Amino acid sequence: MTAPISIDIWSDIACPWCYIGKRNLEKGIAATAGGEDAPQVEVTFHSFELAPDTPVDFDGDEVDFLAGHKGMPREQVEQMLANVTGVAQKAGLEYRFDLLQHTNTVKAHELLHFAKAKGRQHDMEERLMSAYFTEGKHVGRIDDLVALAVEVGLDADEARTALESNQYLDDVRADQAQARAYGINGVPFFVIDGQYGISGAQPPEAFENVLRDLWSKRGEDATAEA
Repeated sequence: MTAPISIDIWSDIACPWCYIGKRNLEKGIAATAGGEDAPQVEVTFHSFELAPDTPVDFDGDEVDFLAGHKGMPREQVEQMLANVTGVAQKAGLEYRFDLLQHTNTVKAHELLHFAKAKGRQHDMEERLMSAYFTEGKHVGRIDDLVALAVEVGLDADEARTALESNQYLDDVRADQAQARAYGINGVPFFVIDGQYGISGAQPPEAFENVLRDLWSKRGEDATAEA
């Protein structure tokens, strides 16, 4: 039996392009589904902090943060966010930067590793990104994170214990170390089968084409070995 294609994604739940890239990947995978020769795919998310120095409770909105963090004029930041919002809409996402609560994301990444250990990483990733970008929920405080964990079926006490004890912080740091080893300095970044790198929120067709090509090549290799 042919092993599934592995897709390792380095992302930050506070990265607008990461949510768009996630959705486009899902559409690309869905486009390849059906039929006996449909590619089998295994997706794993990895931690990347875009702004690790951000306080948990940032005093200001997203425009304030980006203007200060990147040194850009407010008007330019507002235009950039409007552009991202338009791209997100095309991906089926309704971004609400007016509601967004900017925060430090390290605890969210720890929660994702806890969810991974429980087999719910994909559900948790989606819930965190939706909460952050479309609902204006806080995703940096433990109480808020535990509430979101419960929504995807995780145990509240176990989630709280994992976050308060920093149980998965080493896993977050290991992901970040691997990103540095790969030379990843921006996200989203997709590593396919441990050898092909795709940077940025590519359109669904790009992912579809890569998956079909890889799966076809595997089929040819399997036939040649037979």
